[in-house]
Amino acid sequence: MDTATALGDFLRNRRARLQPEDVGLPAHGTRRRVPGLRREELALLAGVSITYYTHLEQGQSTNASDSVLDALARALRLTPDEHAHLRDLARPPKAKRVRSPRPEYARAATRRLIGAMPQVPAVVLDGRNNVLAWNPLGHVLLAGHLGFTSPDDPAVRPNLTRMLFLDPHTRELYTDWKSEARVALSALRLVAGRNPEDRALAELIGSLMLRSPEFAALWSRHPVRDCTVGTKVLHHPAVGAMTLDFENLRLSDGTGHRMLLYSAAESSPSDAALRLLAGLAADSEGHMLDHAHSDVVSSNS
Repeated sequence: MDTATALGDFLRNRRARLQPEDVGLPAHGTRRRVPGLRREELALLAGVSITYYTHLEQGQSTNASDSVLDALARALRLTPDEHAHLRDLARPPKAKRVRSPRPEYARAATRRLIGAMPQVPAVVLDGRNNVLAWNPLGHVLLAGHLGFTSPDDPAVRPNLTRMLFLDPHTRELYTDWKSEARVALSALRLVAGRNPEDRALAELIGSLMLRSPEFAALWSRHPVRDCTVGTKVLHHPAVGAMTLDFENLRLSDGTGHRMLLYSAAESSPSDAALRLLAGLAADSEGHMLDHAHSDVVSSNS
């Protein structure tokens, strides 16, 4: 991923969001050729020369100081997440030899942990939102139409972002799909800014750009937002409407993997729906175990 291009896109996008009157500058009543602030206006607000700012926007400067980036963040009225993203783009890591990424797998201990929580939907994700493992309830909640063991095979491993934009079952799961898509893509922007040399991540983004016009349109707006906790409103095909809180917990084992957990308010209709779904997941798991046992018996006969 070209961080110089991404930095320029990000700065131009955020300049376009602000009008002179928004930041206390006179508009002069003239028709402006471009939306938002001009380069010279932003440079004035940030206290840097127009030449320096132009070089920064064109990706010709990779050593911007904290004070300059902080001043630009204040002038552009960036959120804390956008400020952090600006620093990632303005200071890309030194280029190094890029190797083909090896498939990742959830640790056995992590699998045992989520398996010990039958009443909690749990999914283990890598940094690219690939599903590395899920417990039966997490599987039935998010992707019951896919095979339970699909995360074990990197060739067919589900990816939550890809599913959100390309899988019709996943689109139908979210009551407000557009809002969910914006949040997911905003979080992906942060990850991409932190990992500009991640080839697999770049391939995922490139594939979605080509296959989903909605993804491409959203990506061009450069939304940025971290998303570690929140609420999702779902309409599950088996149990109906559900409002679930979620937590994105980063594991402390050095893998960079995350555990995505869902819960519902106690004694709420969503709690009842989640318990019903847990029963369906348990029945499904029991059926799979019975089937596997029958296969073993048959092979030994």
